[in-house]
Amino acid sequence: MKNVDVDLPRNALVVFTGISGSGKSSLAFGTLFAESQRRYLDSVSPYARRLIDQVDEPDVDSIEGLPPAVALQQKRGTPSVRSSVGSVTTISNGLRMLYSRAGEYPADQGILYADAFSPNTPDGACPTCSGIGRVFEVTEELLVPDNTKTIRERAIAAWPPAWQGQNLSRILTTLGYDIDKPWHTLPKKTRDWILFTDDTPTVPVYPEYNIEQTRDAIEKGEKQTIWVLLPVPKTSFCTLLLPLRARVLKSVSRSLCRYLSVQNVMVKKLKKESLSVKFAGLDIGELSQLTLTEMAEKLEVTACTKVADNTPNREKAIVAQRIASDILSRVEALTRLGLGYLSLERTTPTLSPGELQRLRLATQIRSQLFGVVYVLDEPSAGLHPADTQALLGALDELIAAGNSVFVVEHDVSVIRHADWIVDVGPKAGSMVARLSIVAL
Repeated sequence: MKNVDVDLPRNALVVFTGISGSGKSSLAFGTLFAESQRRYLDSVSPYARRLIDQVDEPDVDSIEGLPPAVALQQKRGTPSVRSSVGSVTTISNGLRMLYSRAGEYPADQGILYADAFSPNTPDGACPTCSGIGRVFEVTEELLVPDNTKTIRERAIAAWPPAWQGQNLSRILTTLGYDIDKPWHTLPKKTRDWILFTDDTPTVPVYPEYNIEQTRDAIEKGEKQTIWVLLPVPKTSFCTLLLPLRARVLKSVSRSLCRYLSVQNVMVKKLKKESLSVKFAGLDIGELSQLTLTEMAEKLEVTACTKVADNTPNREKAIVAQRIASDILSRVEALTRLGLGYLSLERTTPTLSPGELQRLRLATQIRSQLFGVVYVLDEPSAGLHPADTQALLGALDELIAAGNSVFVVEHDVSVIRHADWIVDVGPKAGSMVARLSIVAL
């Protein structure tokens, strides 16, 4: 895109249109947003600036009257199971405060702070699953896929091939185990020891000897070839540092580890003490598993109930009413954008880019910023036509608050709603020759 000169209005909905590849996203994100970010970062120290993810500096002569900009792009969520709908929208913060200050505690339990209701803190995380709701366990079935084979025939698929795997077999021979018997004929105690023992014996190895010859050599005191330490698959895996283990799981969980989430505490990611606190008859894990629409119904009674002067535990009731009202207003902003089917525990890697963008849009509406340019990338993508009007209403709220909204869009209903249209074309790539600007 070259020789472009365009004027854009403030406090208006400006829609950038054109065929794919025409450069509308380059104009909105690669130029306007990028220049706004660059100017803001000029006020940040060089040390802090290098820690911030930045877009490339746009190739422009000048941009005048550019306000601060916020980009809401179509991007996948953070690849972390600890990032969820609740954390992105900050609703989980209010929910934890609600349970801490206004929850129903067991008679013999003291007050818990809000951090105790978060799976991402040591105070609240389940000690078994460390707050991720999953436990990876090494099992015999996965280590030995074919139990009719012998150890010499590589029944233990998890053992390395070639020299190291042969050494492990020789170690077992020295220890008195028959490596020529089918795996399933070995006693259960023997199989468990070979796979899961925490012992680390160091034994002499005679590479060319069978079990009888090895026994004779040991009795005669024959000089061994080498001494070898026996590594155990389970021990090797379980003693990894947590960050390294997480990296290993990405590649081995399907073949080596079994995904377990059968225990109730692990599914909800929290300690038992945290799950013993109830609100509206549910613990925080159960409430987080409800859809946003269902959760709003649970909180509506508390949020809409007026606290009388003679109400028992009046201070606690006031706290519950205020926190529930704040959570309810946040949830309503999400349901208006067609996201009422989501739950707070839904992890962001499982969300579509469109869903994640609308979550962030709802958060921005609540922030009530003034004088900002919001740049959005096809916010109607993946949205049911019946929810388009709610999306347009959300964009109008941002404009009514004194902001400008720039949208890259193909949807006709959004284009018709625009105050100003910038059409880039007529073709893609090097065939972009003009901008058509229409004020509506």
